[in-house]
Amino acid sequence: MTFAGVVRSSAAARAAGDRAPWRSRLTRADVRFAPYVFITPFFVLFAIFGAFPLLYTGWVSLHDWHLIGEHTFVGFGNYTALFSDPDFWNALRNTVGIFVIATVPQLFMALAVANLLNRRIRARTFFRMGVLIPNVTSVAAVGIVFGQLFARDVGLVNYLITAVGLDAVDWQANAWSSWIAIAVMVDWRWTGYNTLILLGAMQAISKDLYEAAALDGASPRQQFWRITVPMLRPTLVFTVIISTIGGLQLFTEPVIFGNGKMLGGTLGQFQTVTMYMYETAFQRFQYGYGAAIAWALFGLIVVFSLVNLLIVKRAGGWAR
Repeated sequence: MTFAGVVRSSAAARAAGDRAPWRSRLTRADVRFAPYVFITPFFVLFAIFGAFPLLYTGWVSLHDWHLIGEHTFVGFGNYTALFSDPDFWNALRNTVGIFVIATVPQLFMALAVANLLNRRIRARTFFRMGVLIPNVTSVAAVGIVFGQLFARDVGLVNYLITAVGLDAVDWQANAWSSWIAIAVMVDWRWTGYNTLILLGAMQAISKDLYEAAALDGASPRQQFWRITVPMLRPTLVFTVIISTIGGLQLFTEPVIFGNGKMLGGTLGQFQTVTMYMYETAFQRFQYGYGAAIAWALFGLIVVFSLVNLLIVKRAGGWAR
């Protein structure tokens, strides 16, 4: 090999030696930072549309806030006034009442329907798709239809009640009757959604467990309570949390049931917390007080979610 050939070989070796570390560093950087880049859009959107409105609402709740003029800092004055506000407690009572009447039967019905659809029945694909139809129906359409069904003078429900000899009910006049009517609307719309979630979880349970239980002489009812329900506990927790959040934020159904008014009846008999928050902030223009109601609702959702979580865990342990 000549001297010039040795020089070219050395230069090529140095070039190759320089490229290898650069590519290696790029590869290591790609492996290290690529996962963070992939999830960054979520955190950016959450910061803009989730965290910032939450923190800004908390800041507004500490002020006597108006759209025009000065924003007077009042500290926890809005919260102090909130706890002595009878209208807030009335809205809270309505919200909890409708939530209990609607959510508890809804979850039990979803569990029962999911267990039925998990069996070998005819046209089960049709029924599985059919349970989701109420969920894709417009909320406004649901409210209008059920408003007609529960109408005092010409409603179908009162027609059936009077046909069996009972007195007709003025569904909007009393708290319990209006709660029941709204709960029926909520159950009709959301039971199918929870059914599909529970059905998906049921189909993930190994069939070997049921075959082994059947060989040991366990009845279908014992298999359901001793195998299905305990295995569904994580999914049940999810559905309970989601239902709790949706139930305590109930807004559209009672508004449509009350013909678009935020008062929730003449005496506020079905005005929920979100309706009271909307009325305070966007009709009375008391934005600071409305923000305090929003934060109080956030705290209630956290408390109810934790309580329901404990109940479901204890119930799952009891079923096991």
